[in-house]
Amino acid sequence: MQSRKNKPIVYVVSDSAGETGEAVVKASAVQFYPMQVDIRVVPFVNSEEGVDRVVHDAARLHAVIVFTLVVPRLRDYLVQQASARGIIHIDLLGPIISSLEKSLHQEPRHQPGMIHALDADYFRKVDAVEFAVKYDDGRDPSGILKADIVLLGVSRTSKTPLSMYLAHKKFKVANVPIVPELRPPDELFAVSSKKIFGLRIDPVKLNMIRRERLKTLGLAANALYANVDRIKQELDYADKLFARLGCAMIDVSNRAVEETASLIMELLSRQNR
Repeated sequence: MQSRKNKPIVYVVSDSAGETGEAVVKASAVQFYPMQVDIRVVPFVNSEEGVDRVVHDAARLHAVIVFTLVVPRLRDYLVQQASARGIIHIDLLGPIISSLEKSLHQEPRHQPGMIHALDADYFRKVDAVEFAVKYDDGRDPSGILKADIVLLGVSRTSKTPLSMYLAHKKFKVANVPIVPELRPPDELFAVSSKKIFGLRIDPVKLNMIRRERLKTLGLAANALYANVDRIKQELDYADKLFARLGCAMIDVSNRAVEETASLIMELLSRQNR
């Protein structure tokens, strides 16, 4: 495993939040697994002084600069300064904007942050994220009745990150933990099973995940939480609850959150046809 010190460094420079550049770098870096990349996002760069600071640090650390600057003056200045220092630099938006300008015969606005315009779509996403936070981990069972999607699973089946990912796709998600000693909320039996998704996982995989979780908390790895027999008991109880509810079941053992979310959205789309 590479130490943080030896990871290649990529500065993501943006005159907005930097989410676009970060997403592209992450999508590229994953192709070199298990190599890891130290991604450093530098958002809201709106002056030559801001560019100078990034270029200085990148030169000192032999880093790569990836940028999504839409203001031509700043974009040209960064290219000039990075070239002068021999820094590898990649313009993600410039060539695309230029090609579209020629194709559309229209001058671009060169206005940062337009992708996050405060339109109705944006507010739906904000509402969904707030919903996911409020009804995370079964805090308030009433959320089950209001949700677009209800996620069920034992501890460490990625319910929370999956809820947040789906929230960014504008779905209101409530997630409920399954514990054999706790009676499931009555609300689960009052909604359509079509919006409930049971998350399954291989017991060996779950044992590994829970052992690592205990380590990060400074607890003994042999605690009941990571006991194999206990895990099998929880998973057996979860399977019986899924069958009782008649909900769809998804195995998350070897799936990334994005893949599981895509599968859920695909299943929902089929149901709505």
